[in-house]
Amino acid sequence: MEKLDKKAFTEKIFDFENEKEWQYRGGLPAIVDFYADWCGPCKMVTPILEKLSAEYEGKINIYKVDTDKEQELAQAFGIMTIPSLLFIPQKGEPQMARGALSREAFEKAITEILGVKKDEPQPQ
Repeated sequence: MEKLDKKAFTEKIFDFENEKEWQYRGGLPAIVDFYADWCGPCKMVTPILEKLSAEYEGKINIYKVDTDKEQELAQAFGIMTIPSLLFIPQKGEPQMARGALSREAFEKAITEILGVKKDEPQPQ
């Protein structure tokens, strides 16, 4: 898992300042966790994301954005509740989920939104 600041976000995910239409810049589907260190539900999600990051290594990228440090980024994506999780498929529109998700909910979203199955090799 990688923490993103605004500069890294615009390079790896989406340049929201210069692009009007969504254009994902990453090479793999991704999850972006908008969180804060003081947030209890966020702390419950972190170990789940750490395990998923290891299990889906090479198939998806998982990023974290600290909404206290990156307020402009949080504002740009309308983050009002944390954790908020942005699921970004390789093609198509991203989808936002709000609140702490269970491991099962993450796995369902990874399969249905990101189109990634844990046991299948990722197409090159």
